Amino acid sequence: MASTTNMTVPWEEPDWSSAPAWKLPGWAEPVMVASILIGSMVLTRRRGYRIFARRDYNILADDFDSARSSDDLLARDFMMGRDDDSIDSMSTMKNPPKKRRCCGTAVYTPNTSRFADYYHSRILQRFPFLIEMFYWIITYAFYRSTALLSNAIFSKTKIWDIAQDHALSILEFEQYSWLSFLWPVREREVQQWFMHGHQTFLTVLNRSYALIHIPGTVGFIAWYYYAAPSFNTFARVRRTMTLTNLFAFIIFIFYPCMPPRFLPQEYGFLDSVGHNNAQSVWMSGKYVNSLAAMPSMHFGYSFCIGCTLVYHSGIFRRTLEPGEQRKSKPWAIFYILLGIAYPCWILVTIVATANHYFLDACVATLVATAAFFCNKVFFVLIPLEDLLLWCLRLEKPIPTTGYALRR
Repeated sequence: MASTTNMTVPWEEPDWSSAPAWKLPGWAEPVMVASILIGSMVLTRRRGYRIFARRDYNILADDFDSARSSDDLLARDFMMGRDDDSIDSMSTMKNPPKKRRCCGTAVYTPNTSRFADYYHSRILQRFPFLIEMFYWIITYAFYRSTALLSNAIFSKTKIWDIAQDHALSILEFEQYSWLSFLWPVREREVQQWFMHGHQTFLTVLNRSYALIHIPGTVGFIAWYYYAAPSFNTFARVRRTMTLTNLFAFIIFIFYPCMPPRFLPQEYGFLDSVGHNNAQSVWMSGKYVNSLAAMPSMHFGYSFCIGCTLVYHSGIFRRTLEPGEQRKSKPWAIFYILLGIAYPCWILVTIVATANHYFLDACVATLVATAAFFCNKVFFVLIPLEDLLLWCLRLEKPIPTTGYALRR
């Protein structure tokens, strides 16, 4: 590869003439996310179900299954593979155990249906979206730990220098490798175009980068929990996005990478988000991994969301799911255009604000694609989920996704 000196440019302080973005108070973004979650919890509540009226299951009878897992593919078939004596003995049990398949082995876990009348279980039955909030809190906790783990691994070396070397290697690969034709325009050129004559637009992108990632993704998850034609479809999207996260977290830990905005000045990048005073509260703090440019989760999320919106339009599906109706052409076109425009907007945003490289977005696309084909790996965690619910004395809620369509 070429020397990194070939990538430096004469640098001078840019003439920043646009007005700074309006700085949100520190509490605004958490309140925004909390409002989305609480609103979604209310919107997706089980109607007609009363928390303080025991055994008041005012839901579709064919939906109720005390051993229901997070996916209908994992049905309770505890009778299979048992001899006659075992079947007879289990058939007399009030709460027979659940049979799960884990790594090709049958695993029997406690049946939590006996806790269905506990008040905290009934709260979950009334507001089933709470369980989705719990899943994403766990995922966010894993992200917060990536900076600590990465620093621990590279404690004997200078992680900042390693991250800078990785960043420069990415620039060299994009500009001088045999795949350089994939990136005819360089990241620096994109930012400079906005810096000269289009700074107001760059201010909009700065605010987009800060606000869209967390509130936008949370809003999408909340909306699709309600709008998906079935819970299986929603769960497949949720598992894909979660596995995309985990794949990316592993890369963050073992391959720290400096975003362009942190490179030395001679490489020509400017931290426009910081310069424009548009930072997000989610981008600060000692647990935030600022050396996690590769891959770009901003683009990884937007790619998953875009593909889901295209699928939701129904245009490329010959048959629809049970209970789903064909959308009108204006709505179908709207979902198609939004599914294409959203990832494109995020790609322009992450590059123009010098937060990611083009290669970050490419790798994020590959990671999200791999996560889609491997998302059922989470089924191995179902027995652990059963045990956790048993310890908490909770019965897992029945999802309301698709209920409006069936009704």
